[in-house]
Amino acid sequence: MSKSSVPPSERSAKEIQALLNGECKEGESLLSNFLRAGIQKIVHEILEQEVSAFLGRGWYERGRDNPDDESQSRPWRNGYKERTLRTAEGLIPVQVPQVRNTREPYRSELWPHLKGNSDELNRLVTELYARGLSTRDIEQVFKDPQTGRKLLSRSQVSAITDALNEEYAAFAKRSLSGFDVVYLFVDAVYEPLRRVGRTREAILCSWGILSDGSKVLLHMDVAGSESYSAWKAFLVDLVRRGLPAPLTVTTDGSPGAIRAVEEVWSDAIRIRCWVHKMQNVLDKVPKEAHGDVKAFLTSIRDAPNWATGKQLAEQFIETYRREYPRAVAAFEDDLEASLAHLQLPAIHRRSIRTTNLVERSFTEERRRTKVIPGFTSEESGLKLIFATLWRVSESWRGVRFTEHEQRQIAHWRARIRAAQQSETHLDDGNEDQRITA
Repeated sequence: MSKSSVPPSERSAKEIQALLNGECKEGESLLSNFLRAGIQKIVHEILEQEVSAFLGRGWYERGRDNPDDESQSRPWRNGYKERTLRTAEGLIPVQVPQVRNTREPYRSELWPHLKGNSDELNRLVTELYARGLSTRDIEQVFKDPQTGRKLLSRSQVSAITDALNEEYAAFAKRSLSGFDVVYLFVDAVYEPLRRVGRTREAILCSWGILSDGSKVLLHMDVAGSESYSAWKAFLVDLVRRGLPAPLTVTTDGSPGAIRAVEEVWSDAIRIRCWVHKMQNVLDKVPKEAHGDVKAFLTSIRDAPNWATGKQLAEQFIETYRREYPRAVAAFEDDLEASLAHLQLPAIHRRSIRTTNLVERSFTEERRRTKVIPGFTSEESGLKLIFATLWRVSESWRGVRFTEHEQRQIAHWRARIRAAQQSETHLDDGNEDQRITA
């Protein structure tokens, strides 16, 4: 199929999908590229919907479209003229549809309005991708300020938003077999997904760092809470869709998430999030002691190796056991997982020791887009998280895997395979001689 036979909106959709797959040119902002592609796609769809309404038929509905006999009275599509739209993200090329065989020259009523409302268009696209506007919201944006006439019908708006829903559905069902995930992360954010009741629901999220250093959002779903059953179903879906077993899985202290991870990926190295760990400990210490205790915890977290971290952890327990017993109990909880990151390449430890990416990026996105609290539906809430996690900071693109790190990762994977083989052998032999890696 030639490029000219594919609607510009479909080409824009493929560009967005490429961005979602991590295909962003080095040195370019993912957020800027995402917004540019989103604006371009929405404009193309709006202009194409306008032409379809004018002709009375869609792009692939041929009828008398492109007739051999130009004397026939019915008009037809006649390619595009390239124009540019000035936005906050810079000049964006737009293909404006042309129509032939009309009694009077065809002129888009929407294009002049779009050129003069780039700020509104930026807001519209951000909101569409971030939380899903209602058809009424979009109709208000595309209303002639002089006459009050709506330039987009409700059916045209519905067609545009339906396409966005389909894109999200495709993301949620796509195969994960091609992602060589080394470091996996699972966490949840809580949002009131309905305006009635204001009950906060858990949005379970998972993302990973691949062997080439890139990051990828793997899956998200709504659950009533972070229960074991909810997390188990979530992780099993990742496996069902072909996700290979990761080397590590980073979690917070959610018992349901921890239990589900240990069942689904029993051989993976589980890492306990240090942001949550430090907060839990400091919450049980008087404010005047926060500085000293936090400095001690930081020295453990940033130890040069596992042995040193273990030694410092024992010193922390001995130092504060009598003075702050509740804080020490919180520190000892899941201590092995809290030190696990110290066994991995030093250059990666800062990236893998926390699950804070979801919460940090979500907070930043709310500040940036000034989203109105309270979603109209679960779908609008999922769209916000979906858009947010693809607009993460550029620092996540800086994870490096040199040959040295690759050798370390290969070493750990070999140890896990050897442990699996030993477990299998001992299951068939003497249970009393079982060993673990």
